Amino acid sequence: MPTLSVVIPVYNEFNTWRTLVERVEAVELAPVQRQLILIDDCSSDGTTGQLKEFATRRPDVTVKFHAVNGGKGAALRTGFSAAAGDFVVVQDADLEYDPQDYPKLLEPLLEGQADAVFGSRFLVAPADKGCWRNYVANRTLTRLSNLMTGLKLTDMETCYKMLRRDVLSRLKLEQDRFGFEPEITAKLAGLGVRIIERPIRYMPRTAQEGKKIKAKDGFNAVACIWKYRKGK
Repeated sequence: MPTLSVVIPVYNEFNTWRTLVERVEAVELAPVQRQLILIDDCSSDGTTGQLKEFATRRPDVTVKFHAVNGGKGAALRTGFSAAAGDFVVVQDADLEYDPQDYPKLLEPLLEGQADAVFGSRFLVAPADKGCWRNYVANRTLTRLSNLMTGLKLTDMETCYKMLRRDVLSRLKLEQDRFGFEPEITAKLAGLGVRIIERPIRYMPRTAQEGKKIKAKDGFNAVACIWKYRKGK
């Protein structure tokens, strides 16, 4: 049976990651099996201790630990190196995205219609756009990315990127933080692989609730869009 590797970077998500794992494991994926990979990016709020205890109880789940905080992109590279599935999906641990959307993302991959599927928060009008600054930034960055890649995406910055592992293995990723999003998008475009979008649910949280992306990450995303234009 095909396997989906769920790669979950975790940084200062005390207890939140537990709820996320429960939600991932509750998704009905048959006939697809799942592999769970959690990467603790040197959390400082007690999450590391929780994950170490969890790892002793759940040898069926791969748990990796960073000695220093490297950022989302760095954590994902660690997780990707441990992925053994036919397909790989990025899953944040902050509960903004709903794992129940996995089946609709998997369908085009299983049917051979796509090599990568992005879950778009904007294919349908979102019930909650979240902070207007983040919404405008996401839309603007997506348009800039499309100009550089020739793609016609509605949500380049989405967390939900699901792709064939053999395609992922062809990418040399290097961004440590949130520059991962424009980088992987541009490099997939550079390979000429088939990328499609599917609508997903989205439940944004605020900075007070733990949202970690900052204004400087937006400027870095613009720099990455230019740096990796045409898949460079």
